[in-house]
Amino acid sequence: MTDQTPAPSVPAYGGPRRILSGIQASGALHLGNYLGALKRFTQLQESGAPCFLFVADLHAITVWQDPALLAAQTREIAAAYLASGLDPARSVIFPQSAVRAHADLAWIFNCTARLGWLDRMTQFKEKSGKHKERSSVGLYTYPVLQAADILLYKATEVPTGEDQKQHLELTRDIAAKFNNDFGVPGFFPLPEPLTQGPAPRVMSLRDGAAKMSKSDPSDQSRINLTDDADAITAKIRKARTDPEPLPETVEELDARPEAKNLVTIYAALADLTREQVLAEFGGQGFGAFKPALADLAVASMAPVTAEMRRLMDDPAEIDRVLKDGAERAAAIADPVLDEVRRIVGFWRA
Repeated sequence: MTDQTPAPSVPAYGGPRRILSGIQASGALHLGNYLGALKRFTQLQESGAPCFLFVADLHAITVWQDPALLAAQTREIAAAYLASGLDPARSVIFPQSAVRAHADLAWIFNCTARLGWLDRMTQFKEKSGKHKERSSVGLYTYPVLQAADILLYKATEVPTGEDQKQHLELTRDIAAKFNNDFGVPGFFPLPEPLTQGPAPRVMSLRDGAAKMSKSDPSDQSRINLTDDADAITAKIRKARTDPEPLPETVEELDARPEAKNLVTIYAALADLTREQVLAEFGGQGFGAFKPALADLAVASMAPVTAEMRRLMDDPAEIDRVLKDGAERAAAIADPVLDEVRRIVGFWRA
């Protein structure tokens, strides 16, 4: 006989709608970051919900970072946020480490999460490889800090790619367990993934089976946001392809990863579907398609690159934005942490 007892309902969260996301402060940002995150952030800014967008420097140090470069990388990502169209008057842009409540809440959540939950996180297995004992504890507990990032602002929605869905599920589990353990139903929301909008999976220009990555040792594998027109054109011209002309249908792209990647990039930059791109270029060779893609990429990225360079030449302007953002973020985060400390039972004067 099956158990007919209905599952207990989760009390609804009654707080305001909030969106949160961040980019790790390590390595140079590239076209994949722009199309998969930055462009999307600017659209979310128009949603009417407050957006909290941070530079994840605490996450960055889960692997070794050169201290002399970390602050510069933080400023570069902030510059990319601003150059992509984020308005610091409308979105809260800040460095993660500047709001100390992130680390405090992460420790409390380390005591809420369970080892079995973290053992199932596939990203740690991928990043640590065969020598997980050499990885930092921070890399292992990275998803718990991520949960603290989200729940500290009681974010209700998180832009989520396929590789982060498991971490968001962990965040929901931590929120539900905390609410249940301490008898505070609905205190933390169970955040939902935001999967709509332009979030193409941009692959390496040298290997259509691997994501475009900041950590790839080959600079030819990616288009950096700071690349000039000549560099962009040269990288697209040298991008790996196959000898066949572009197909007529999207289905035919599945067996041709490099061709699929270039068509995906063109579609994302032009705000077209891949079907529309193939309607124009299907049957043509890469000798015709690559120059068109290069022209489009240069025209699309030149304004972002120029504004990034202007901002990076004026670090004081970036620092003003980050300082203001950190103060505004702390004004939301600190009261949440104070209430968590009260709920947990920590001493209060």
